[in-house]
Amino acid sequence: MIDIQTEMQAAIDAAKAAGEALSGRGDAFTGIAVEEGRDIKLKADKAAEAIIIEKLNALAPRPVLSEETGWTAQEEDRVWVVDPLDGSANYNKTIPLCCVSIALVQSGEPILGVIYDFNHDDLYTGAEGLGAFLNGEPISVSKTPQTTSAILMTGLAINRDFSPEALARSAADFARWKKVRMIGSAATSISYVAAGKADCYYEENIMFWDVAAGVAITRAAGGRATLSDGPLDAPKVVRVDNGLLD
Repeated sequence: MIDIQTEMQAAIDAAKAAGEALSGRGDAFTGIAVEEGRDIKLKADKAAEAIIIEKLNALAPRPVLSEETGWTAQEEDRVWVVDPLDGSANYNKTIPLCCVSIALVQSGEPILGVIYDFNHDDLYTGAEGLGAFLNGEPISVSKTPQTTSAILMTGLAINRDFSPEALARSAADFARWKKVRMIGSAATSISYVAAGKADCYYEENIMFWDVAAGVAITRAAGGRATLSDGPLDAPKVVRVDNGLLD
């Protein structure tokens, strides 16, 4: 049986290998593969995914659910969930807010997470019983007690409700917070919550692979996370925070 330390190292090795390749922006990582409406898929997404799956299969083989390919094998109780490039639109425009995100999920719950912000060489890691770290140094969520003094990280997922009524509800919620930030990468946003740089992340109709690693890291950093029910490959409503916010 593979232990959690081995699985953590496998995820770190896979994330770093993909991140280094993404930073290099070679021929296989350049250009748009598909662009439909608000969605964009880059050649880099698929190329990074191939690196990650190969590494995980070699070091800690389990079924993988990845944004580009879906399931690589029949779902089991313990699986890898991968977003090879979270923030593709940012990457395409050379906005340095994107990352590699890898989670280990057991019975539908993220138990281990690795997020590699390759633009800044920042590696966020966390797992049950291991704690949470940024570049090997312990991290913890903030102590901000109220929304009126807190920073909310959020986004507008491509498949969310964009009706005037839904946007009005979001605007009313934004008014409760001291500051609201949208940076175009859910995984990066949640890593900021885990490290105490922000206080809460909330988004509707976001995909599980965008948030799974961040959920595991934030919980390991002393925070909390709630996710709506349903299959792992279905959109979720997700809130991740420091556990203190009203």
